[in-house]
Amino acid sequence: MRTVLIVLFDGVQSLDVTGPLEVFAHAAGHRGEPAYRVRTASLGGVRVRTTSGLAITPDGDLRDEQAGRQDPPGRQDPPGRQDPPGLNDPPDLLIVPGGAGARRRDADLVAWIRDSAPRAKRVASVCTGAFLLAEAGLLDGRRATTHWSWCDAMREQYPSVHVDPDPIFIKDGRVATSAGITAGIDLALALLEDDLGRDAALTVARALVVFLRRPGNQAQFSAQLSAQVAERAPLRDVQQWIAEHPADDLSVEALADRASLSPRHFARAFAAEVGMPPGRYVERTRLEAARRHLEDTAEGIEQAARACGYRTTEAMRRAFIEALGVSPAEYRRRFRPLAKEHHADRHPVV
Repeated sequence: MRTVLIVLFDGVQSLDVTGPLEVFAHAAGHRGEPAYRVRTASLGGVRVRTTSGLAITPDGDLRDEQAGRQDPPGRQDPPGRQDPPGLNDPPDLLIVPGGAGARRRDADLVAWIRDSAPRAKRVASVCTGAFLLAEAGLLDGRRATTHWSWCDAMREQYPSVHVDPDPIFIKDGRVATSAGITAGIDLALALLEDDLGRDAALTVARALVVFLRRPGNQAQFSAQLSAQVAERAPLRDVQQWIAEHPADDLSVEALADRASLSPRHFARAFAAEVGMPPGRYVERTRLEAARRHLEDTAEGIEQAARACGYRTTEAMRRAFIEALGVSPAEYRRRFRPLAKEHHADRHPVV
C-alpha cells in the first residue's frame, strides 16, 4: 500500500488538503482494497484552523512522521507496542498544501520539510505550498508553478526557481507543483494515474464528478479571464463578439470595422486595453471554444474545427498540441462527459 502524508499548519487552504486527500482516499487496488494510506500531520500534532475557519484535527505529529527517521540506539519498545504501518518509512508522496499560512513560511515547518522531503519518494505542493518548498530549497533549478497571483512574488523571492505562471501543474523529476486550489485535484489525479494507470484515475474522477484530467500544461485561465476587459465600449463589444462568433471572419480588418476604427488604430487600442494583440486573443478564444465543443457535443473533429473557426482539422490539431500537449481526439477522450462517451466520432482520429 502506498503512503501519502499531507502537511497541516494554521492558515492552510482547506481545499488544498481535502481535494488531493479525496482523490487518494477513493483510489482502490485490483481487489478493491484501498490503494493508499493517507495521513495528515502538523507540528506538535495540534489542531489547525484553515483560512476559511474550518478546524482540522491531524492524525499525528510531523515530528513522529519524519520520513525515514531512525529510532535512537538501544530503544526498547514497551510490550505490545506496535507502530502504525509505515510510520518509520519515507512516504511515497509528501503533499504540502498552500494558504496564507504557507506564505508565512514558519521556520520550524520549513526546517521539517527541508529535512524530511528529500527522503520522500515524491513531493508535491498545492497552490502557494510551493513557497514552502522553495524556502526549503527543494525547487532550486526546477520548473515550478503556483497560484497565478503569486507567481511574480515567487519569481522575485526565489530567482533560482524557474517559475512558469501558465500551467495548472508541473512535474519536474520527483517534485511536482500545482496552481491554485482545484489544480491540486488535477495533479493528484495525474500522480494517481502514474501509479495505478488511467482506468484507476478515471474511476476516481468519475466518483468525484470531475473530468479526467486537465493536461498539466493547460493554462490556469480561460482566454476571457486571462485577458483584461477593455475600457471602451466598442472594444468590449468586440471581445463579446469574438466569444460568441468564433467561426466568423475575425481578422483585424473585420474586427476594426465592427468597432468603427481603422485597422491600425484598432490593433493598437485593443492590445493596450486587453493586454494582448487581437490575433492572439482570437487564437485563445477559438481554442477555448473548440475545447468546450469537444467536451459538450458528440460531433466529429471536422465539425468541431469548422464550428470554431479553424480552416482545417490539422490547423486545430496544431493549436491543441502547441497549447495543451494533446490532440483534439485525445482531449475528447479525456474530457467528454460520461453520457457521451459511447458516441463514436464520425471522422478519423486526428
